[in-house]
Amino acid sequence: MAKKRPQTKAAKAQLKDGPIPVVGAREPCPCGSGRRYKACHGRAAAHAVTELVQRPFEGLAGECDWVALRELVPAATAELTLKDGLPEGVPSVTLATVLPMAWPALRRDDGSVLLALQNDTSSGDLSRDLADTLRRALTAEPGNPVAAQRVPADGPRLQDLLDPEADFTPAVHTGFEFWVPDAENASAEVNASLERANAAAIPTVRLSVADAAYWCETPEKNHLRWVMPYPEEQLLDALARLHVAGTSTLGEGTRLVGSFRAHGLTVPVWDLPSAMGAEECEKPAAEFAERLAAALAVDTPLTGDERRARGGLTNRQVTLS
Repeated sequence: MAKKRPQTKAAKAQLKDGPIPVVGAREPCPCGSGRRYKACHGRAAAHAVTELVQRPFEGLAGECDWVALRELVPAATAELTLKDGLPEGVPSVTLATVLPMAWPALRRDDGSVLLALQNDTSSGDLSRDLADTLRRALTAEPGNPVAAQRVPADGPRLQDLLDPEADFTPAVHTGFEFWVPDAENASAEVNASLERANAAAIPTVRLSVADAAYWCETPEKNHLRWVMPYPEEQLLDALARLHVAGTSTLGEGTRLVGSFRAHGLTVPVWDLPSAMGAEECEKPAAEFAERLAAALAVDTPLTGDERRARGGLTNRQVTLS
């Protein structure tokens, strides 16, 4: 049986006023209690940052596209507009799906900032994690990446930093050349990372007729993945009505196969013939949007067939986040 450590009287707290700094979990708490941070002020902080925020992008312009860029799109960028304007020496702030070597952010030589969206984060609030990275990137020395770190529980969120009225329109790229505007002077490590990323990228196109609808090409068949803003239960009812009516497809050879659940939103997925490109999806997607709007407006109870169709859609639903 292990020996118990002798109990010692906790040191008198030294920090009476002001915020308690965030330190390592096993380090002494800055309040001066004599206990480790995780057993003292770190308890509340740990609870706050691990509690999952179901819709981290809610309230941001283009919430559906934020979800798509986080979970579905390999290579894309979008210009971000700050509430308080750009700081001196920062000509632009750009959201990117990923950055070389999985950097959370990068301050380029010209002072511009790239913020990566698809990195792993330390807390249950993706918006707070990204906002912390963005703030540190704005003051980083030009020419340097920003490292990951544990985020304070009371820090700002993206909703506090970004202009909610600004346009958010992603630009989807065929590869990751946007990483290196000056490829000739890029390091060998960055160029190797670029080659690996380009080799793994699935060809993806954002449709012009609908927000957050993305066509992608895979070896066996193509797909359309469409992030939708409607409440999940209402959307599944509408999709079930359309399925029973035989109008849930996007044309001959297409099929609604299920949906993802990602960051609080639902993402229906269609299988498409390999010959059906992004341009061929535009008109059928626009027509489907009209049928869906009509189905969403129906509030009568589902029929037996519609309930069974809804059950099939629910059973095929996959949660991404």
